[in-house]
Amino acid sequence: MELNRYIDHTLLSPTATEADILNLCDEALKHNFYSVCVNSCYVPIAKQALGRSNVKICAVVGFPLGAMSTEAKIFEAKKAIEDGASEIDMVINIGRLKSKNHVAVLKDISDVKRAIGLNTLKVILEISELSKNEIVKACEICIDARADFVKTSTGFSTSGATLTAVKIMKKSVKDQLKIKASGGIRDAETALKYIEIGVHRIGTSSGVAMSNEANIFKAS
Repeated sequence: MELNRYIDHTLLSPTATEADILNLCDEALKHNFYSVCVNSCYVPIAKQALGRSNVKICAVVGFPLGAMSTEAKIFEAKKAIEDGASEIDMVINIGRLKSKNHVAVLKDISDVKRAIGLNTLKVILEISELSKNEIVKACEICIDARADFVKTSTGFSTSGATLTAVKIMKKSVKDQLKIKASGGIRDAETALKYIEIGVHRIGTSSGVAMSNEANIFKAS
């Protein structure tokens, strides 16, 4: 199992500079990570830096609150795809989910998915803000909306991924959607625990350290 191929190498800080994004891409190339995950304004820079490599570009949309209009999310997602992204991580409308306005949540996700076509859509649930029942309902809506992944967290809320929440997500989506764990995953041992319970992607800003750790494990 190659841990590096599970990693979305992530830099979403509002203070990230263009030089920081270029460094992120350089690290992704060096370690052969699955993708880089960046704010949508940096997709063109990432595209230029990654060239024709097999490292994909993932852009966040409606980040980090998820509370903007569906039209705004669609515009941002389409622009990111035009600029070179092939994966979109959108934040679910948390307030509408908690209001039990499930029709609006479904439309929000399905409209973004329709706008990006065959490109991968991951829906960030922000599990720290949700009850168990809300996590289950969010997963069911994501299945109905034909998303590709459910994702635990933005990394900008009170806490990130938990094994308990991922197990709830896995039970809810079964094999219909993939799962991305993100938020607070900083070492290879923790990442491997998530992969063992069925996670398909790890979102982390600690990918380089993880990759180096994993190589030490292999060598020992």
